[in-house]
Amino acid sequence: MDFEVELSRFKLVCQSPSKRRRTSPTNISSSSSCQVLSEICASLPTLKSSDFFTKPSLIELATRELINPGYCCQVKDFTVGRVGYGCVKFMGETDVRQLCLDQIIKFNRHEVVVYEDESTKPVIGQGLNKLAEVTLVVQIRSITDYGEDRLREVARKLKLSTERQGAYFISFDPSNGEWKFLVHHFSRFGLTEDDEEDITMEDMTEEVQDPIEMNGGAVSDIDEEPAIADPTLLSHSLPAHLGLDPVRMKEMRMLMFPAEEDEAEDSNGRFSHRKVPYNKENMRSPLQKSAQKMIHGSSPTVIQKKPLALLEYNPRNLDLSSPGNILMTQQNKGLYLKTTKRDGFKLDLKHETPITGSHSHNVVDAALFMGRSFRVGWGPNGVLVHTGAPVGSSDPQRMLSSVINLEKVAIDKVARDVDNKVREELVDLCFGSALNLHKEINHETEEINVGSFKIKLLKVVSNRLMLSEICRSYIGIIEKQLEVPGLSSSAPVVFMHQAMVWELIKVLFSAREICGQSKSVEADNVEDMMHDKKEGSPEEDLEALPLIRRAEFSCWLQESVCHRVQGEVSSLTELNDLEHMFLLLTGRQLDTAVELAASRGDVRLACLLSQAGGSTVNRSDIDRQLDLWRVNGLDFNFIERDRVRLYELLAGNIQGALQGIKVDWKRFLGLLMWYQLSPDSSLPIVFRTYQQLLDAGRAPYPLPVYIDEGPVEEAVNCFKEEHFDLAYYLMLLHANEEVEFGYLKKMFSACSSTYDPFDYHMIWHQRAVLEAVGIFQSNDLHVLDMGLVSQLLCLGQCHWAIYVVLHMPYRDDFPYLQATVIREILFQYCEAWTTQEQQRQFIEDLGIPLAWLHEAMAVYFNYYGDSPKALEHFLECGNWQRAHSIFITSVAHSLFLSAKHSEIWRLATSMEKHKSEIEDWDLGAQIYISFYELRNSLQEDNNTISEMDTLKSKNEACRDFFSQLNGCLGVWGSRLPVDARVAYSKMSEEISYLLLSDSGEGSTRETQLSCYDTIFSSPMPEDLRSCHLQDAVSLFTCYLSEATS
Repeated sequence: MDFEVELSRFKLVCQSPSKRRRTSPTNISSSSSCQVLSEICASLPTLKSSDFFTKPSLIELATRELINPGYCCQVKDFTVGRVGYGCVKFMGETDVRQLCLDQIIKFNRHEVVVYEDESTKPVIGQGLNKLAEVTLVVQIRSITDYGEDRLREVARKLKLSTERQGAYFISFDPSNGEWKFLVHHFSRFGLTEDDEEDITMEDMTEEVQDPIEMNGGAVSDIDEEPAIADPTLLSHSLPAHLGLDPVRMKEMRMLMFPAEEDEAEDSNGRFSHRKVPYNKENMRSPLQKSAQKMIHGSSPTVIQKKPLALLEYNPRNLDLSSPGNILMTQQNKGLYLKTTKRDGFKLDLKHETPITGSHSHNVVDAALFMGRSFRVGWGPNGVLVHTGAPVGSSDPQRMLSSVINLEKVAIDKVARDVDNKVREELVDLCFGSALNLHKEINHETEEINVGSFKIKLLKVVSNRLMLSEICRSYIGIIEKQLEVPGLSSSAPVVFMHQAMVWELIKVLFSAREICGQSKSVEADNVEDMMHDKKEGSPEEDLEALPLIRRAEFSCWLQESVCHRVQGEVSSLTELNDLEHMFLLLTGRQLDTAVELAASRGDVRLACLLSQAGGSTVNRSDIDRQLDLWRVNGLDFNFIERDRVRLYELLAGNIQGALQGIKVDWKRFLGLLMWYQLSPDSSLPIVFRTYQQLLDAGRAPYPLPVYIDEGPVEEAVNCFKEEHFDLAYYLMLLHANEEVEFGYLKKMFSACSSTYDPFDYHMIWHQRAVLEAVGIFQSNDLHVLDMGLVSQLLCLGQCHWAIYVVLHMPYRDDFPYLQATVIREILFQYCEAWTTQEQQRQFIEDLGIPLAWLHEAMAVYFNYYGDSPKALEHFLECGNWQRAHSIFITSVAHSLFLSAKHSEIWRLATSMEKHKSEIEDWDLGAQIYISFYELRNSLQEDNNTISEMDTLKSKNEACRDFFSQLNGCLGVWGSRLPVDARVAYSKMSEEISYLLLSDSGEGSTRETQLSCYDTIFSSPMPEDLRSCHLQDAVSLFTCYLSEATS
């Protein structure tokens, strides 16, 4: 570059050792000019990296310093940048004299670090630790790939990242990717790896205008310090002696085993610990680093393992400029740690630390201290284990990284009272009673094969004639829930809504028997729902059935909004009879409205009100009269506004009547059905009309009940605009019953019926009943099933959870879904269902294979070290290999040393029938069977006819047994505990004793010596072996004396 050429000219003349600067306004001698140039060169900042730049440039700084002495101590808006990465402009006047810019300022990908070494950082306002404008080049994909919305989202995320780091966001230019922000002082600013992934950055190898690629790969990145291996040292290494290239082998070792490169050799062959700077460049994987270096043509660096840090945390000091001291693991050796309930792991105050003399806040990061065995993760029943701040906590004193937090998601909130305690009455009513009712409904089964086992999937079947009785049974359960004392303030709203939903299902989808045929109308309780309707008879006109259903729905709607109407009437601040009447009409309380009008002497209005929602002729007359008044120029100011509103409503103009008034969606639907549409309009027409008005923005949203009748404290956050009330979805389902219904997933979302996003306990039953009567069929609602399963498991109701899983519809693409979930439940919650006999019996009655239950119990008991029980259950489930392993390594030797030989024989012989499935059977349980058979044979009376009637045959049998024992010890090895070896020694001792006891009578010396030879091959203790050796020597001496005589 040009500035390097110019600087070289300065350096050629700056050779004088003089450090004193002398200037004269007159003639300057050659020696004094050289001295001046030397001092100027020494005062300039240094910058060695070719891809860095400054504004003003170094040559400009030198020129201005020469013309205006002292300029370098007050450079205005001094800027340092790196091509392709960004720049930093230091606001105001900056003293840049003798600054090593390469060491102070580091530019990485989407990151700038100033004063990486905290020990060299000056106080805020001095040096380069001051107010500055930072510009970073954000490498995103092609701008043409992003729309305006996407670019705005990128800018928003960059702004959030800026504010999160304590900086001030200025702008983001998508045309060149420049991200500008203002910082008050420096540490480290930029994007984290999560931010980069979120904003969808370019791949590291695709960076545009990479300065190294611009130079043809000849210049290495300044952040990378290549470590060139000394050839003289490598020539004496092991690869060199093996005829391999030592440099290449070292590169491969560093690439594949970076964790072993903790120490790097210096030029003298000594090992030195080198601190690796903690930045995003060093956080790349070794493969990425090596690939990048090979592309740039530089030598591979020694890749070191990052030191784990134990952070000195001060909760009262949240200043970002002082992040706290770091205690490295290498410096932690010998320090004592103690644990307190509140503060977690903490350094002992009595011990001096190598970092600081202050011990008051030297706490240990729990996750780092516990090592790889600890991780953040989810446990059963919604338990989250982590080391961060508790959810929802704003107390900075509790934000300690040394504390491990166990938090639980409130999956069982529906069963908790106002004191947030689980109530057994609610558990039984919400789950037990409802599921028992579900179990009483008729079921059909479907048997599916799962390997060698079979399970029976269940499905509720019913008809519309039974729907009315089913709905009333569920409503009875909900009424009992409302009687439980101590309910939270929001629970009655949700429970009442669930009861009204069951009433709506009965109204919309039930049927009754008419003239021996099933017709889709429910006539029960018609007198209770509509006062002017006579009891139905078999001779009713079938054409009237839709009108009867409409009347029933009208009564349901009146009952649903009655409490809202009464609440608004009671809240009227002034005595306004007309407004009172209008509110009564929104709930179709015509009798009360007519009585009110008659009581105030307005007979004409009372007559009009008595005909509200009746003949369309009356509506047309009223509407025509209002039009005549408008055409004739009637001044409506002389008529009460509320009276005109009543006339508009009676004329069927509900939009005009509701001007300036907000009503809920149910009352709006009622006004539409009662006063605007014709009295003979069917319900599908009513529902579709409301849906059209809703799509046009002329009708209120069918908000879920907990928001519509709220506010409910716990959850307004659950609602989204695309989730409506469950009752509205049921209306749409009724209107679209002939075609495919596309709202099932939204309909059976928890947010459509309750404020608790994890509560599926009632909508699961509603879905099941609707499917049972044939309203719809779906096999894509597994979220609903698993939501209820999670609730039941959280409450310890494992048997009901399995019952729900068996009702999940079968899918060809997931044939083992139910089996997998059931086995997971049995394994994870084994302690819950095994300790309650009722649950276990219920699971068995569901047809779950007993082998699955025994396998789960076997794993459970084996985990807790109860090997005998684990063995029994492994035998019951037919896992012969696992049972054999536990028998040999944990059970058999204990039983043998306790002299429980009959139990050993029972267990061993039960596995013998399946020995073909057991690996190493002959060197395992077969040993015990062989021992008992051999011992019985040796103990038999000599007069008894036996297969081993000679000492020689007995000796051969014992030799085979001892060989089998030695083979067992060789195969099982370290898996056998000491007690097992003791048991084998006792076997050898007993068999040896029986063999020697038979060798004294009628046997030759050679046979007796052969018996001793067999005994010496057995795994017996050395002291016993010594005794037998002495007996053998005595016997051999006798043999020699007999031979010589």
